[in-house]
Amino acid sequence: MTQKNFVPKGAASFRISYDGPAKEIYFLLLPKLTMLAFSAAVEPLRIANQVTNKELYRWFLITEDGSSVMCSNGIEITPDFALQNLPRSSRFFVCSGIEPAESTNRKVQSWISRQIAFGCKPGGICSGAFALAQAGALTGRRFTLHWENQPAFLEHFNDLEPSANLYEIDNDLMTCGGGNAATDLMLDMIESDFGKDLAIIVSDMCIHSRSNNRQTLQKSAFSVALGSRNQHLINAMQIMHENLEEPLNISEITEAVDISRRQLERLFQKYVGTSPTQYYIELRVARAYALLNETEMTVSEIAAATGFGSATQLTVRFKKRYGEAPTSFRRGWSERRG
Repeated sequence: MTQKNFVPKGAASFRISYDGPAKEIYFLLLPKLTMLAFSAAVEPLRIANQVTNKELYRWFLITEDGSSVMCSNGIEITPDFALQNLPRSSRFFVCSGIEPAESTNRKVQSWISRQIAFGCKPGGICSGAFALAQAGALTGRRFTLHWENQPAFLEHFNDLEPSANLYEIDNDLMTCGGGNAATDLMLDMIESDFGKDLAIIVSDMCIHSRSNNRQTLQKSAFSVALGSRNQHLINAMQIMHENLEEPLNISEITEAVDISRRQLERLFQKYVGTSPTQYYIELRVARAYALLNETEMTVSEIAAATGFGSATQLTVRFKKRYGEAPTSFRRGWSERRG
């Protein structure tokens, strides 16, 4: 086991009476993980140790073969060791990022399944839920992952439904949507382990405005994002987001939100700068963009998944929005990756 100093010096201090063993946390780093989410998970543990001057937590980094792993921003991280069986009392988090469906394999999936069978507590950071799902760890569980990756996740695992919340804790399973949501998840864990006062101090040290509510949505509420508190508009937008594969017509939406079509069009023009119809189309084209990037679905399959009648209809809309057809976009993206 790599020797580390887990209790750095610091100016702030907080008394705690705990004298038990350190809680061990392991981070499985997958290729192209998001550094922001990973660091947002680790730093609260370091700060908890620092302000208490106690080894409350110990953390270790793992990669499949023990080699360095490159983050999505091109920075490499050197792990402590390769895959190995963990202590039964420990917790591990799968840290992933972009292209999550391609960042794991059967060896990693088997390792995840084995650790859970041994009694370890699993977790997922950012898009780590992909690997957990591939290992069969999410069936019947409440979980989440970054909102950007959820459309592709639903196409890969149509029997699993992630939440839109910042983070989720379902018994021993802990998942978050990435970014600073990882800090909120760790603050919840610290509060559970050592009390609310320590979690407050750690939050202040992070200069982080804690949500205090795991059910906070990852994406800003429509009313905040648009500078509007009109419930008719908010409800209409929510209905559109929830019905991308089988789009409703505008008349059905206006009936559902109890407003006339003319009133809805005025609200969209005022706060969104476009018509309800165009906004709805843009949502579906954006979903198609995500599926092109993160799945192997054909253009025809993506057209069906985003409510377009054919690949041709999707192509027309996609080319208008992104300047090229879906097939050439995907081909160009593959060449740039190569």
